Amino acid sequence: MPIFPRPLQKGDTIAIVSPASIIDPALVERAASSLSSLDFNVKIMPHALSTYGSYAGSIENRLADLTDALLDPTVRAILCSRGGYGCVHLLDAIDSLNIEADPKWLIGFSDVSALHALMSKHNIVSIHGSMAKALALEPLDTPFNSMLLNMLRGERPNLQFPGHKFNRQGTTTGRLVGGNLAVLQALIGTHYDIFNDAILFIEDVAEPIYKIERILYQLRLTGRLSSLKGLIIGQFTLYEADKNFSNIYDMIAPMLYGLNIPIAFDAPIGHIRDNMPLLHGSEVVFSVTSSSQISYL
Repeated sequence: MPIFPRPLQKGDTIAIVSPASIIDPALVERAASSLSSLDFNVKIMPHALSTYGSYAGSIENRLADLTDALLDPTVRAILCSRGGYGCVHLLDAIDSLNIEADPKWLIGFSDVSALHALMSKHNIVSIHGSMAKALALEPLDTPFNSMLLNMLRGERPNLQFPGHKFNRQGTTTGRLVGGNLAVLQALIGTHYDIFNDAILFIEDVAEPIYKIERILYQLRLTGRLSSLKGLIIGQFTLYEADKNFSNIYDMIAPMLYGLNIPIAFDAPIGHIRDNMPLLHGSEVVFSVTSSSQISYL
């Protein structure tokens, strides 16, 4: 059964970590100020603002920050400052910890998808959602910031988004997992492979159409696509049309022929301003009719 971390209350501590790439310190400080305004105690971990090449600290530094936050009984949630690249460095060491004993909320997306996969391996629900930049630059009462904060407080809001011409109708129940497609591809065949029997959501940024096609072929040829219970196609941003496809959804749709599962396109998930937060690892009912709905169980 999925393990939901304890809902946050006023006075609880949120730790900000940088498990991957460098972050502008001003974004972290403004996000911390925003969270403090809600009467949370904010702890910026020692290396969250550091620089080590392209990373926010050495592997040892980043691992120490995340480990300390996960094992500190006063910390109730961990906000990843940003993605980029580097979370994969930390997986095996974090996997060896007894994080089920005191589960914390983990928040982030993009490269943080690797950490969500790890949390799912331990049956801990986490939040695939926006990070320091959104909390720093957007009002806290915007719909998806507000939804993320309410999830931390224990709410499980039902989600709905418009239909799309490529959608496949149907209803299914299962475990909602996913994230950045390129990051998830790198975990295939490892202890953190999350594809089997999943209701999968995917998104990506700055990947050419042919590279996304290549990943989908890998998923098809390894049987990962045929094992899915449902599929949610999020936003694929910062790519260019090529000689074969003017739109990435035009490439993805025929790759899914033969899958007898609900499929929703154009979900507001990914590297966009209004990035819909999801309770990663939770059990849901996923239904596609004239619109698409995700209902938490």
